[in-house]
Amino acid sequence: MNCRHCKVLLTETFLDLGFAPPSNNYLKESDLSRPEKYFPLKIMVCKNCWLVQTQDYTKADELFNPDYAYFSSTSVSFLAHAKNFADTLTKSLGLNKSSFVIEVASNDGYLLKNFVNSYIPCLGIEPTSSTARAAEKLGIPVLQEFFGAETAKKLAAEDKLADLIVGNNVYAHVPDINDFTLGLKAVLKPAGTITLEFPHLMKLISLNQFDTIYHEHFSYLSLNTVNYIFKASGLRIFDVEKLSTHGGSLRIFGCHSEDKRITRETVPNLLYEEEQFGLKSLKTYQGFQERADEVKNELIEFLVKQFHSGKKVVAYGAAAKGNTLLNYAGIKPDLLSEIYDASSSKQGKYMPGSHIPIKAPSDLNPIDTDYVLILPWNIASEIINQNIALLDHGVQFITAIPKIKYFP
Repeated sequence: MNCRHCKVLLTETFLDLGFAPPSNNYLKESDLSRPEKYFPLKIMVCKNCWLVQTQDYTKADELFNPDYAYFSSTSVSFLAHAKNFADTLTKSLGLNKSSFVIEVASNDGYLLKNFVNSYIPCLGIEPTSSTARAAEKLGIPVLQEFFGAETAKKLAAEDKLADLIVGNNVYAHVPDINDFTLGLKAVLKPAGTITLEFPHLMKLISLNQFDTIYHEHFSYLSLNTVNYIFKASGLRIFDVEKLSTHGGSLRIFGCHSEDKRITRETVPNLLYEEEQFGLKSLKTYQGFQERADEVKNELIEFLVKQFHSGKKVVAYGAAAKGNTLLNYAGIKPDLLSEIYDASSSKQGKYMPGSHIPIKAPSDLNPIDTDYVLILPWNIASEIINQNIALLDHGVQFITAIPKIKYFP
């Protein structure tokens, strides 16, 4: 396989997680008696542009089907993050009733509703019908299709160029990252701004966050690599911020290459930090497999120990990252009896691969529960605060990444 950005032949493996079903393909009870699709989950690193990427990927319509179950509004902390972002950008860019905002992968309207409430014209682009319908109920116009250069050119021909293009947690999800980036350029006004958020590869490596790797994530990104991709498409990154979301993310700000805005010191400073960390050195990527295996083995040992001790362990948060961890570790309902999740779209379904049932948090009985494994460790504090009463019954919360951690 050749690199999806620079087309150089890929020869170096970063991580091999074997075979797994798509992490967001939650199952109905009737699906349990049918064959389940599994795909290889092998991650390569390009020695030329340092793009970390899945070796084999399925067709996008097999991953983001109409029943796609991830709704951004489920997380209270993420809603607050989105509102703060919208308010800050509205003020700093001077957005008003004459402006136009496009969000790519607008999901259920968690972000654009803030612009609608401020009477700023906007458009969401979202391929999955379940989340698109939720956004439309909030009064948000939605174009239901995948975004790329072709879609962008159609919008440009309709004079729908954007003052602001937002792409939060979508850049890693696109199979053709070059086409997607050319689309951003095609639909951006001459003085417009692009802002993208994505998990930071440097955090993934330093904190052993291998569970954030799954089929729907085609790329694992650094500022260095995104800088290459933007330059090749006639765009420029003029600012970057570090975020705490998703275990450590970057928010980049881009514009046309010829834009008069000065590139802030944050950009060269972070490029230097990444180079010092070793993101442009092959040995940084070697040995990550062993670190992932240590997490897997530690979790299995913990669950087996509790099983033999007669202790009951359940999980909270039917997140995609949880599916990566459970499927790589081969964990089934005998060791982890059920998973509780606040999203009604997941309740009553089963985790792909492991077939662990998903239930509503109200069903969690603290009397016969000893441990709650929090799978979306990035919002562990939020989950504990929402279920604080469990502590009074002696229930203990734990996370498994980057190693077993007990709360409080």
